[in-house]
Amino acid sequence: MHRIATTAPLAPIPARTRWAVAAGVGAALAAAWWLGDTAPYPYAQRGILDVPLPFLTADRMDAVLQPRPGERMLEIGPGTGLQSLHVAPQLGPEGRLDVLDVQQEMLDHVMCRAERDGVATIRPTRSDARELPYEDGTFDAVYAVTALGEIPEPERVLREAARVLASGGRLVVGEFFDRHWIPFGRLHRLADAAGLHLTERRGPSLAYLARFRPCAAHAPGHQRGRLARGDRGTNGHPAR
Repeated sequence: MHRIATTAPLAPIPARTRWAVAAGVGAALAAAWWLGDTAPYPYAQRGILDVPLPFLTADRMDAVLQPRPGERMLEIGPGTGLQSLHVAPQLGPEGRLDVLDVQQEMLDHVMCRAERDGVATIRPTRSDARELPYEDGTFDAVYAVTALGEIPEPERVLREAARVLASGGRLVVGEFFDRHWIPFGRLHRLADAAGLHLTERRGPSLAYLARFRPCAAHAPGHQRGRLARGDRGTNGHPAR
């Protein structure tokens, strides 16, 4: 008579071990996301660019950027066009939105969506944002949402943005926490060095929108116009 061998039941895994394994997996996934977040953002991962971000909503963007009919604006790093297709219609048929990116695939994607939606006032340009291919004082506004931190030498981008802004124009920067995020304090210092002063900020440092204008020293006569318009900072006092 043969004895049938039996398998001893497995001992339960201690809760501490389960938590340790889960934490390790989570850390590995976070590291993969962090290290895999390359710049410029790869077109193959474009789907995530259409996900609205907390604190960087369309309503907040409108409140800070203040698009108006007939204006000409520049968007740096449009991605798949989430902001482009929202802003361009607000400029009306007499307005124009230029979109600039180093990746032709992104520009093609934006233009395909614009054609599908019947938006005919977007003009694409493939170029480096550190050397904008536009004349001085071309734009009423320039904006970059979750794009500035992906560009090497953001201080050069800010100087170029200030150069192409018309007198009294405005620059809006939106940043959201990721590997290339620019904390608000650093952005403020870079903007000061580029001759731009803060007029409004919305959201915490991890996810914010900030509006700047050229300083008076860099735009003769601007200071008087700014005070007449009553531009104010986030604390209700005239922005400095």
